[in-house]
Amino acid sequence: MFEQICKAPYALARHRQSPLAEQRQRYLEHRAKLGMSPGVQRASAGYLLAITEYLRLAERPDDLITTAEIEIMADRWAKRSSRRPQTAGGRETRKRFIMYATDWLKFMKRWQPPVEAPRPYADKVAAFVDHMRREQGFSEKTVELRSRIVQQFLDCLCASRRLDEITPTHVDNALLEKLHKSKHARTSVSIYAHALRAFFRYAQSQHWCQSGLAETIQSPRVFSHDKLPSGPSWDDVQRLLATTEGDAPSAIRNRAILLLLAIYGCRAGSVVRLRLEDLDWQRELIHFPRLKSSRPRTFPLSRPVGNAILRYLKEVRPRSPYREVFLRLSAPFTPLTTDALWALVSQRLRALGLSLHHYGPHALRHACATHLLEQGFTLKQIGDHLGHRDPDTTRLYAKVNLPALRQVADFNLGELI
Repeated sequence: MFEQICKAPYALARHRQSPLAEQRQRYLEHRAKLGMSPGVQRASAGYLLAITEYLRLAERPDDLITTAEIEIMADRWAKRSSRRPQTAGGRETRKRFIMYATDWLKFMKRWQPPVEAPRPYADKVAAFVDHMRREQGFSEKTVELRSRIVQQFLDCLCASRRLDEITPTHVDNALLEKLHKSKHARTSVSIYAHALRAFFRYAQSQHWCQSGLAETIQSPRVFSHDKLPSGPSWDDVQRLLATTEGDAPSAIRNRAILLLLAIYGCRAGSVVRLRLEDLDWQRELIHFPRLKSSRPRTFPLSRPVGNAILRYLKEVRPRSPYREVFLRLSAPFTPLTTDALWALVSQRLRALGLSLHHYGPHALRHACATHLLEQGFTLKQIGDHLGHRDPDTTRLYAKVNLPALRQVADFNLGELI
C-alpha cells in the first residue's frame, strides 16, 4: 500500500520503518476499498505518522485512547504545524487530526468511547422501548421518536424528583413550555403529548407512577386549517427537473431522486432506504419500504423514472458493498442520508427563487398530491398513492385546490340569484 501512495524513496522508507507500519498499512488498505483516492490516502498516511508519534501508540499497545487525549494532542499538532493555530488552516489541521485518529483507533479497536452520564430512569425507558417493539409492533422510526421524547422529558422533570412524584401539573407545564416558550407548533406538541401518554399508560401498568396520570395528559387542539400542506406548482416541478439535465454525475443521480419524489410522492426516508432488490426490472415494479410499517408499497415502475434510475446505475453509481440505490458520489461511497437528501432538494428549490413554507423533499410530496387532484383523481386514489392511512390526511389537499374553488366561485347561476 505504501508503494502506491509514496513517490519519493525517502518517503516510502519513512512509512515502512516508522512504528506500527503493519497497522497503518491495513488501515490504508481498508480506506482504499472504500474508494479513497491516492491523494487523500497520501495525506491520511502523513497524519497516521503524527498520530502514532503524539499518542505514543507503539509504546503502550494495550491502552485505549480517549477522545479527550486525542483532542489535547490535536492541539499540540496544530500548534506545531501552523504558526497560527487559531486560523482557519490551524483549525482544519486540528479537525483532521481528530478525525483520522478517531477513525483509525476505532478500526484497531483502541478507541475508548466517552462515558455518558446515567440518564434518569433510562432502564424504564428501555423497558418501554421493548414493550413497543414486542407487544405493539411499532416501527423503529416510531419507537425511536417516542423513546427520545420520553427520555428528554424525564431528563428535565426527574432530575430533582422521583417518577412517582410527577403530577399532571408537571406534565401540563412541560407541554405549555414547548408550546409557548419554545415556540413549537401545535402538531409537534400533540406528538409530544401522545408519546408521554403512551409511556405513562405503560408506567401505570408497572406501578411506576401515580394512577390515572396518563388520562390527564391533554394534547393542544390542532385546527384543521392550522397547517395546510403547500408545495411548488407542477410547472415549478418541471423547472426543477430541468436543472438536472446534462451528463454530470450529480445531475444524473439527482434527476432520478427528484423524479421519485415528484412522481411517486415518496418520503425522504423511503428514497434513502430504497435497495437494489426493490427494483423489479423484469415485471417493471418498484417496492418502496414503508417508514411506519414492515410491508412495502408496490407501484408500476414509471418509464421516465426507470430510465433515470437505470442510467444512474450504469453510468454513475460507484461500486460498493452497500445495497442502497443512492450513494455518495465521493469516497467513502456510503448511502445518502435524509439530511443529505433534504440539502439536495432545498438547494435546488431555493435556486429557482420560489417562495415556499418548506423547501425539503416533503414539498415535492405536496406538489405530487396537488397535481393528482388537479388531474381529476379521487381522494381515495391519491391517498393510496401517497400511502395515507387516514382519509382526513388526504382531504387536506382539497382545501388548497384553489383553481377548482375559483371555478365554483365563477359559476354563473343565471336567474337563480
